[in-house]
Amino acid sequence: MREAAQVVSRTLGVVAEIIGPGVTPLQLDKLAETYIRDQGAVPGFLGLYNYKFTLCTSVNSEVVHGIPNDRPLQEGDIISVDCGAILHGFYGDHAYTFAIGEVDPKVQKLLDVTRESLEMGIEQVKVGKRVGDLSYAIQSHAEKNGYGVVRELVGHGLGRKMHESPEVPNYGKKGTGAKFQNGMVIAIEPMINMGKRAIRQLKDGWTIVTADGLPSAHFEHDVAVVNGKADVLSTFDFVEAALAKKQK
Repeated sequence: MREAAQVVSRTLGVVAEIIGPGVTPLQLDKLAETYIRDQGAVPGFLGLYNYKFTLCTSVNSEVVHGIPNDRPLQEGDIISVDCGAILHGFYGDHAYTFAIGEVDPKVQKLLDVTRESLEMGIEQVKVGKRVGDLSYAIQSHAEKNGYGVVRELVGHGLGRKMHESPEVPNYGKKGTGAKFQNGMVIAIEPMINMGKRAIRQLKDGWTIVTADGLPSAHFEHDVAVVNGKADVLSTFDFVEAALAKKQK
């Protein structure tokens, strides 16, 4: 599963190399599919629930499940790129929200807090803790900063299927939910709105957007419980290396 997760991590790194103003989500999608297949893996989203693309690309007020299109990204946009891959029969699944060029400082704070909430959730993954401890950590950090935490969509167990037990909400109470056990693998994915937590689905049957039209951010990691504690199988290192190289 680490190998599958790393395929996704490297794919997001390749996306990071070209992402920017003027690039279209469809270009990113084609690049990702080619790269995943070149790694000897299979796109994890393509064909899943009859979805027709390799990536979910969610721009600005789109929370998740945005469909790649030919609208060029613009300076100041943000875009969640969610990617899955299957290798040796196991899924990798994680996401990164990119800032396109210079973004409003308020939007950058949303990205920072959402990523911090993911890290705080991961800290709760250890034998002796429960999913609710993770959920509470994410919710409390996001809401402390004035943001809305999406409730209708959750993280999930991960393995030979994309979505397995347990569900991993981004809100909850300490001491509740499934117990963490060695060998468990989960995808933790805070979906945090700048405004209210309310969402709605577009007529395309996929895209989830904020009800108030304000931006939303989404970060996701695959995390295993190994020797009683969290072992993060995916990494943002490839994304960060590509972005740093572009800034030089």
